Amino acid sequence: MTNSGNNPWNGILTATATPFKSDLSIDYDKYAEHVQWLAANGTHGVIPNGSLGEYQVLTAEERARMVEVAVAAAPKGFHVVPGVGAYGAGESVRWTEQAAENGAAAVMLLPPNAYRANDDEVVAHYKEVAKVGIPIIAYNNPFDTKVDLTPALVGRIANEVPGVVAIKEFSGDVRRIWQIKKSAPRIDVIVGADDVLLELSTAGISGWIAGFPNALPAESAALYNAAIAGDYKTAAPMYAALHDLFHWDSQKEFIQAIKLAMDLLGRYGGPTRLPRLPLPAADQEKIKREVAAVKEYFGK
Repeated sequence: MTNSGNNPWNGILTATATPFKSDLSIDYDKYAEHVQWLAANGTHGVIPNGSLGEYQVLTAEERARMVEVAVAAAPKGFHVVPGVGAYGAGESVRWTEQAAENGAAAVMLLPPNAYRANDDEVVAHYKEVAKVGIPIIAYNNPFDTKVDLTPALVGRIANEVPGVVAIKEFSGDVRRIWQIKKSAPRIDVIVGADDVLLELSTAGISGWIAGFPNALPAESAALYNAAIAGDYKTAAPMYAALHDLFHWDSQKEFIQAIKLAMDLLGRYGGPTRLPRLPLPAADQEKIKREVAAVKEYFGK
């Protein structure tokens, strides 16, 4: 399916899970098939090597190949926007160059995450990576990075780093979209957590970087399309049916939860690499109940 907007960061970009085999090597054939399946089921692009893709535990060779496989598998009009987060700007620059060389349309960039960087350091980080010349989606994840891209800081980035075109907002504070639109009006705001989609859509959004489309792309697309059209009579009951499951996207166990949902819904999720272990039995049973409720609602 072609992109729903004029830019490669518009529409639904699925932050893809990395399919590990039982021996924890990557099944690249399965990943290529997954990219094509997402394209055929209503989404607009993929983000390999994001947090959901467990980029921190991939080797350099694996990380590079994930981008290459995604680009090769993507049909025309379906965008690949790799995650290029790293401890420092030098490494992020190298991953951004690799993405550009392989034909990626844009990249998603966390702040430096080796320690709690100050505002000047965050701006310098984005300036350095922007020199590569490919559009950048800034990624605000204060829980993992301990660096908060506040609306004021986003405004500064917007003024000083033209290459940053959008922000994935993952703070969970639905009030921030209004503040970002005021402090950084040229920056596109992208929903960064599945369980705030409907709330943020009321302020006008440019996209959704999502986790659960890995398991439910068509249902997620139907929800997104209704939400951005302002058809809340249609969107609200779908969102209510999905929200318990979507809430896992904001939990630290989100990778295991999404992979389990994939397995339950007939997609290959598979295991995670250490340090992540399988979910406790009680959490697995909860997700099974939530998936069953979603299947009943959508008649799956």
